[in-house]
Amino acid sequence: MAAFLELEGVSKAYGALKVIDDLSVRLDAGEALGVVGPNGAGKTTMLQLAAGQLRPDAGRVRLEGRDVTDLPTRTRCQLGMAFTHQVPRPFVGMTVYENVLVGATFGRMGADGDAHQASLAALETVELTGRANRLAGTLPLLELKRLELARALATGPRVLLLDEIAGGLSEAEVHQLVATIRRLRGAGVSIVWIEHIVHALLSVVDRIVAINFGRKLIEGDPRTVMASPEVRDVYLGSEAGA
Repeated sequence: MAAFLELEGVSKAYGALKVIDDLSVRLDAGEALGVVGPNGAGKTTMLQLAAGQLRPDAGRVRLEGRDVTDLPTRTRCQLGMAFTHQVPRPFVGMTVYENVLVGATFGRMGADGDAHQASLAALETVELTGRANRLAGTLPLLELKRLELARALATGPRVLLLDEIAGGLSEAEVHQLVATIRRLRGAGVSIVWIEHIVHALLSVVDRIVAINFGRKLIEGDPRTVMASPEVRDVYLGSEAGA
């Protein structure tokens, strides 16, 4: 069976620095895939290649078997792929609702319902309905993360690419955000999630891929991967024995 989302032998370099090196990763429909690795391993670049924010120097990107390597980000979004940034990027002078409406208006193609209803549904899913009329620039970090997620959901995605969405949150806030992501899983959205907060990943994902220096290190069952000598040495380092 063909993968729902597939990066096949992708590479990306900046001059002599190879950030992604012949990397192949697949995501099946309805699956949640975690991605781990040390800082500078190429994790965010991998997501940017999937989303179309970067073009690979080699290799192909496929969505539901369709080659989307040469398609721009907006087209991939309209085909059902949404990306959330590690650092939220709201339109700070617009309201929360207006921010989400932008995603619903320009990121949907052939989706059921109108942009207004899609925006309201996204706000309800991330529990931001009560903040709809607040300026985005006044939100605390957790609500900014929720807004970033709502803007992605308003596009009607079938696959979500999450780049350290839990970063910077308190432990209690992480648990709240994880509950939201688990609800999305239950609704059938496929997920690729980069995250350093390991317990958050373990509570959601079906499989983990560890990468280092832009190459796949190991992949498989989440707890097996995180307990492996390769990941303990390269990703966790001295923290693994603490």
